[in-house]
Amino acid sequence: MTMDLRDIEYFAMVAQHGHLGRAAEALGLGQPALSMSLRRLEEFAQVKLVKRTPKGVELTPVGAALLSHVSKLRIAREDLAREVADLAHGRAGHVRIAVSPSNVDVDLAEACSCLLMQAPKITVDVAVLENDALLPALHKGAVDVVVTHTRQVSHADLAIESVRQDEFVVYCASRHRLAKRKSITLHDLANERWSAATSASGAFGPLAVLREALERRGLPPPNVVLVSDLVTFRLGAVARSDLLGMAIKPIIEEAATRLRLKILPIGLSDWVRPVAVAYRRHGYLSPAARSFIDMLKSAAAERAE
Repeated sequence: MTMDLRDIEYFAMVAQHGHLGRAAEALGLGQPALSMSLRRLEEFAQVKLVKRTPKGVELTPVGAALLSHVSKLRIAREDLAREVADLAHGRAGHVRIAVSPSNVDVDLAEACSCLLMQAPKITVDVAVLENDALLPALHKGAVDVVVTHTRQVSHADLAIESVRQDEFVVYCASRHRLAKRKSITLHDLANERWSAATSASGAFGPLAVLREALERRGLPPPNVVLVSDLVTFRLGAVARSDLLGMAIKPIIEEAATRLRLKILPIGLSDWVRPVAVAYRRHGYLSPAARSFIDMLKSAAAERAE
């Protein structure tokens, strides 16, 4: 006797509803058919998976253990289906990417555009998630690849490929009083007002790096007066005011001439954050997802050159 995947799905529905009648209705089955499916599964396991209660059914400890594996079985089944489809259709497929806000504006558009031009049948879905939501989405199988900071990734079941090194810089308007200085220390920044993203104060964000550097020198934390996740808005606000901002160097270099921004010469070599792509080590990585990773790394290398 073998375990039927359909019986497992039916069992998961029973667990979700806690009631055979409601589960049968949701599945479009008669309750006797659902009860028979549950009995087959219990005969295979040779143990009760649910127990009757006045309000419906509850999982036994073995039933709870089985339920914990259902999501893994679903992900594995989806992986298999996608792998078969990719083998059948060559370079066709769908790539699901999750990226943190600070990584949206560097190399991502170039990599996606290149992928879509080379393989017109591929479709791409890019989700912008906060740093603490990236890895859970990957573990659940909701996305194929995440672009994140390697300091966040420490799971043995994830594969990590380095993409680039992000250097943090402090920037201001070209008419700011600090803009003409040939050298600037952190003491010069202590009493300035700042603009920042919502996520900038996270564990690996630019404000966290700045705050730590100031604290090491006994200086007060940065005075953030403008907070927005809109990159273009923040850059424009700094360009038209006496605020300072902190971001990764490529973003400011691209906008410097257009908005008349200036990178301040602070010269702290430890303001660097490694960026990488991560994917499930034992999950299915489609050829399309593999191509995206290669193109993202290529875009970063070309920009660095």
